[in-house]
Amino acid sequence: MDAYLEHVRLERGYSEHTAAAYASDLADLTGFAEERAVTGIAGLDLDLLRDWLWAATERGLARTTVARRAASARGFCAWLERTGALPADPAVRLRAPRARRTLPRVVAAPAVATLLEGMQLRASSGGPVQVRDLAVIELLYACALRVSELVGLDVDDVDRRNRTVRVTGKGSKERVVPYGAPAAAALERYLATARPALLRAASDDGAPNAAGGRALFVGVRGARLGVRSVHRLVAGLLADLPGSGPAGPHAFRHSAATHLLDGGADLRAVQEFLGHASLGTTQIYTHVSAERLKHTYRTAHPRA
Repeated sequence: MDAYLEHVRLERGYSEHTAAAYASDLADLTGFAEERAVTGIAGLDLDLLRDWLWAATERGLARTTVARRAASARGFCAWLERTGALPADPAVRLRAPRARRTLPRVVAAPAVATLLEGMQLRASSGGPVQVRDLAVIELLYACALRVSELVGLDVDDVDRRNRTVRVTGKGSKERVVPYGAPAAAALERYLATARPALLRAASDDGAPNAAGGRALFVGVRGARLGVRSVHRLVAGLLADLPGSGPAGPHAFRHSAATHLLDGGADLRAVQEFLGHASLGTTQIYTHVSAERLKHTYRTAHPRA
C-alpha cells in the first residue's frame, strides 16, 4: 500500500488530499480483509471486494463514498497486476453504485453583488481583517477558485499589471486565470495596507510565523490563511442567503461558473477557467443554467 500511494503521488501526480482518501479507503479494506482471515494480497478476490462495498452500503455510507472506495480498490488492484504482485486484476469487474450528481448551490448574481457591497462598506473602516476578507471573497468569486487554490497563492503568483493569477490546481496542474477591476481594487488595497498591518501586528505580538513567508493571504497571527478560516468566513456570509446546499467556499466557484455560462461564455473556455480535466465535469453547470431557465419560464411565461 505504501508503494502504491507513493506511485499515485509521484508518478500519477495526485494531490495529497486524493492520496489521503485512497490511503483511508485501502486501510479500511485491509481491516475488512483481516476480519475475514485474509492477511495477504493473494487473498484479494472479487467476492471480498464486493462484500467490502456491500458492508459500506449497509453502514449507511454515501453513494459517493462507496463509489470512491470502488475506484480506490480498482486502482490498487490494477497496479498490483501491472507490477506482477498479482497474476490477474480481481477488481476488473468490480462495480459500485453510480453517484447521484446533485446540482451545486449557486448564489444569484444580484445576491453576490449585494453581499460584496456589504463587505465593501465594512472594509471602508480600514480594518485589516475586513479589507483582507473583501479581497478573499472578490478573488474567490472572480477567479472561481477552489479554497485550497486560494490559500495556496503566493504574492508572486499575482500579475497585477495583467490582472491574472497563476493557480496550482488538482494534480499540481497550473493555469492562469484573469480577474476583473473590482477584485483588482480590493487586492491592491489589501496588499498596500492590510497585509503589512497584519504582519506587523503579528510580529509585535511575538506570534509564530510572523514573517508570513510569501503567502498572499495571511491571518491575524501572520501565518498563511487556512482553509478553515475561509470556510468560516463564507459560511457566515451565506448563512442568511436563500439556496440549498453547503454554504462553503465552493458555492462561489459554482456561482462564478454558472454566471459565466449565463453570460454566454463558451463551455470549453469555462472548462479551462475552472481547471477541469474533463469537459463532463464542467457540463453540470449547463444543467444549473437550464434549471434556472425553467424556473424563469414557469414564473414569467403566461402559458407556462
